[in-house]
Amino acid sequence: MKNFIVIGLGRFGTAVARELYTVGKDVLAMDIRSENVQNIADYVTHAVTGDGRDPAVLQAIGVQDYDCAVVTVGDDVGSSALITMRLKEAGVPKVICKAQSHVHQRLLEKIGADLVVFPEHEMGIKTAQGLARSNILNFIELSPEFAIVEVDIPAGWARKTLRDLDVRAKYKVNVIAVRRGSVFNVAPGADWVMAEGDKLIVLGRDEDISALCGK
Repeated sequence: MKNFIVIGLGRFGTAVARELYTVGKDVLAMDIRSENVQNIADYVTHAVTGDGRDPAVLQAIGVQDYDCAVVTVGDDVGSSALITMRLKEAGVPKVICKAQSHVHQRLLEKIGADLVVFPEHEMGIKTAQGLARSNILNFIELSPEFAIVEVDIPAGWARKTLRDLDVRAKYKVNVIAVRRGSVFNVAPGADWVMAEGDKLIVLGRDEDISALCGK
């Protein structure tokens, strides 16, 4: 996808629009509040003041020519639902919406939203996971189920080889690198001997990573 329209320029919508523009996408940012539009005008391709609930406004900006629309008017269920419906009626290929609840999500999906996100809810979960796993140093989510994390080696692993530990069979995660100080050993062999202070970079399901971190 090359061009996007972001409707709703609160904190989440503004962040989405700016990041898409930063990575080289064509971005039209729109909000009903002129001050929000002015604040983002220098950080997107185009910024306009308009009401996404009005089909005449959507037609005037050529919304049907955009690959994807992101609707971040999550606080107003009625407005986000109406905007989503208008966008689908206009023929936008993909519509992504911000929701505040599962009821809101189901409503948007019934109207035709292709993807519904809960940014505050999802961030809260990830923050709690990070706090609960005190030995996780870095966390990269690959999907709702899989992640890459950097963790301290569990107690008792020092002076043992990866073959001895049999990490993949016992914990169902893959060791993709080991960091010792500032040096990374990518794809370490089975004879790699762990040392105190080593950090593991592993890939796996969240539940399996949690089991490993509990050791």
